[in-house]
Amino acid sequence: MMSRWNRKLWALILAAGMTVSLAACGGSDQATGSASAGTQDGTATLQNQSTDGNTDNTGSAVSLAQDARALQIIDDNYRTYYELFVYSFYDSDGDGIGDLQGVLDKLDYLNDGDDTTDTDLGINGIWLMPVMPSTTYHKYDTTDYENIDPQYGTLDDFQKLLTACHDRGIRVILDLAMNHSSSRHPWFLQATEYLKNLPEGAQPDPSECPYVDYYHFSREAQSGYAQVNGTDWYYEARFWDGMPDLDLQNEAVRREFEQVADFWLDMGVDGFRLDAVKEYVTGSVEDNVEILSWFADYVHGKDPENYLVCECWTDQNTYAQYYASGVDSMFDFTFADKSGIIANVVNGKASAASYAKNLEAEQAMYAQYNPDYINAPFYTNHDMGRSTGYYAGENSEAQTKLGNALNLLSGGNAFLYYGEELGMKGSGKDENKRAPMYWSKDDKAEGMCKGPADMEDFQMKFDSLEEQQEDPDSIYNYVKQAIRIRNQNPAIARGNTTYLEQYSGEQCFALTRSYEDNTLLLLGNTSAESASVDLTGLTVGDTAAEDMVLLGELYTGEESAKREGTAVTLPAYSVLILGEKE
Repeated sequence: MMSRWNRKLWALILAAGMTVSLAACGGSDQATGSASAGTQDGTATLQNQSTDGNTDNTGSAVSLAQDARALQIIDDNYRTYYELFVYSFYDSDGDGIGDLQGVLDKLDYLNDGDDTTDTDLGINGIWLMPVMPSTTYHKYDTTDYENIDPQYGTLDDFQKLLTACHDRGIRVILDLAMNHSSSRHPWFLQATEYLKNLPEGAQPDPSECPYVDYYHFSREAQSGYAQVNGTDWYYEARFWDGMPDLDLQNEAVRREFEQVADFWLDMGVDGFRLDAVKEYVTGSVEDNVEILSWFADYVHGKDPENYLVCECWTDQNTYAQYYASGVDSMFDFTFADKSGIIANVVNGKASAASYAKNLEAEQAMYAQYNPDYINAPFYTNHDMGRSTGYYAGENSEAQTKLGNALNLLSGGNAFLYYGEELGMKGSGKDENKRAPMYWSKDDKAEGMCKGPADMEDFQMKFDSLEEQQEDPDSIYNYVKQAIRIRNQNPAIARGNTTYLEQYSGEQCFALTRSYEDNTLLLLGNTSAESASVDLTGLTVGDTAAEDMVLLGELYTGEESAKREGTAVTLPAYSVLILGEKE
């Protein structure tokens, strides 16, 4: 990993000169074959050179220079997104609350716009959690859909940030909570005031107050409903009485949100993250898909490149159906959280093979509803405990690293929650999951945020960015390298996955990712012990395995991959990415 790109990654990863094939992932015997490495043409080349001085005892040699490979950034809707909570990110004015100017101040940390540098994280998309005016710190209860919360700044600040992002090739999507507004939104205030003054026994008349039809009002107390103060009226509010549910089947409400979309898209926003889409009409997939179809048609009608990704926190078979709406992406909850596929695989609760097998299987599941879908893998988000808490014991740092890699090496648009690149802690109450970005161990350092008021006091497990930037073996540098490998190889995000069942098992997975005329081979060991994968006769694309080049390696300990005869031995918690010879 990282520093060992310079002092150790150049050690032998794979030797070629062997009759290479992939056989089932085996035991944990350490291979003894080795070879030294040089550089050649900025690629990692496997070759036979029995007379070259750079050889092992079988006459095989390898040349490695993976970090010299150029980034291959394609300007399309496939991105590596960073979920950013402005409140807790970076404070530019000293009030302890993050703001848009703070995001702008730290934009070079995310992407400095120069592909020749390696000092930035390398993301090229930002999901901004809600930035519109609100009564709460999290801002999911919107009081004005066409403005910026004063805690964060102004519309001018937002426009400056948006311009700076676009100058760096970063696309920006906004969190849009259409399922509900704030109970302090003018629509709701006018509707409830009207109901309070309605004569006893009279029925609401939308011609007198159209906003009574914007929400779900009832004279009956129902599950998920709250009472309008001072009346015998109730309103639907599934999350909290401060978040009354909107009626998105009402044409007037739809016109309102078309205007909202116009406002932000005309400003230059690149799309939206849609909150709580399965609650638009609680319990009805069909109605929710119809609502999303309306909004997707409108947003894509303005520009097909406008991007929509949806939160539908339910089982995979259900959220797959939402692709029929024509939205671009659904968050892939099956792989996320402490009980998701990634954590279960890294924890040893599920086989390594299940990671690759499920990546292949879900493609057909989603494509049957929308062949143009873009998957949205993520590992954690603002509603989940952070991944560092998923692992305990001596291997916890290595497991934290590998879990992030398995997310970032998934196809589609990978989403990284702020601070995951540092191994930040945060679990339990929601406020803990949204703790201040850990720039420094000094909570009085410039830019440090105070965090949500009800956040508990807890210590981080790993160092702050200040220390991790200087440590080539840190979680930060590992994640940065994973993103770099993703940016060097467009097939990782865009390719079709094929699970190589016969070469996968409890400890190891093997899969290919094919895009246009390029195919990658990914080999991974998700266990705490080294494991062997036998290579014999495999052809990837038009290239025999023995002729493939090394495109990337992520490993977490002192050992690098080795081979003995036809066997490749992967060290604990490691991933290799191989490509076709050009």
